Amino acid sequence: MVDKLKFLKLLALGLLLLTLVFLLFSTLNHKIRTGNEVQQTSAPGTMVEVNGCQMHVYGVGEGSKTLVLMAGSGTSAPTLDFKPLWSKLSPQYRIVVVERAGYGFSDLAQAPRDIGRILADTRQALVSAGEMPPYVLVPHSMSALEAIHWAQHFPQEVTAIIGIDPAIPEVYDYLQVPPVFVLRIMSWVASAGLVRLVPGLADSPDLMSSGALTEEDKTLYRQLLYRRTLTGNMMEELKAVKANAELVQQTGVPQTVPMLFFSSDGKDLGVPNWSALLKDYTEQLERGRFIQLDAGHYLHHLESRRLAEEVERFLEDLL
Repeated sequence: MVDKLKFLKLLALGLLLLTLVFLLFSTLNHKIRTGNEVQQTSAPGTMVEVNGCQMHVYGVGEGSKTLVLMAGSGTSAPTLDFKPLWSKLSPQYRIVVVERAGYGFSDLAQAPRDIGRILADTRQALVSAGEMPPYVLVPHSMSALEAIHWAQHFPQEVTAIIGIDPAIPEVYDYLQVPPVFVLRIMSWVASAGLVRLVPGLADSPDLMSSGALTEEDKTLYRQLLYRRTLTGNMMEELKAVKANAELVQQTGVPQTVPMLFFSSDGKDLGVPNWSALLKDYTEQLERGRFIQLDAGHYLHHLESRRLAEEVERFLEDLL
């Protein structure tokens, strides 16, 4: 009996040591490969300094209207994530993607992630990159808070808001944010390089099958995901999102800015009345429009052609 207990203890100790060695190897491998990837790739757009942080601003296309595409929470590679949509819109419009601190090619910032700071960073990044207002804001998911806050405080800079399944303030009364300890575990898994060991986890099936990304794009997307999964800035945004939503909600609906909302079926968001909340918001506007689509949350991957057609029609009607 004593020998059996001793054996089990030794076995447990051996497994623990083996796990620690594996994690150490994975972390070192991740850091080395990430360093090599950073050296071998460069940002496709313009890098600008904002409060001591380098932010990436990608611009493409020409046109009389500038559309600013704003990524949702935790989007590792915003420029590539939006490519199915901007590749269809860039022949008619100037398209700009601002990658927030901790996203894509942008550095991590030490500044807090309250809605005022996020918006100030975005506005400065755009101007520093030579992209001047007014803008048509095209937010996906959580970035709708930033877009609405923008319209509330700087309406002269906002021609319109086109929300891609936008997480308006009201949805945060129902939308559950993961607990901090869960976020920390997920962040640790990413920083230990464990995602690299299961390459399929790095793929967004709808994005990869959209036909918009080249093989080089897909490789770059995976590299960015490996080093931009639940960064510190992303976690701070999630921790601040309820307070940000409450602040935006208290300020009210910006009536002077036209809005078009595309809504998903809401099934993958855990909010049964998701579409109803978005529709109700647009009905409070003098110039509001709501379009329901039978698809999931990443509408710009799944319905990019429909979105592009409706965006063009909506903007033509504003003339």
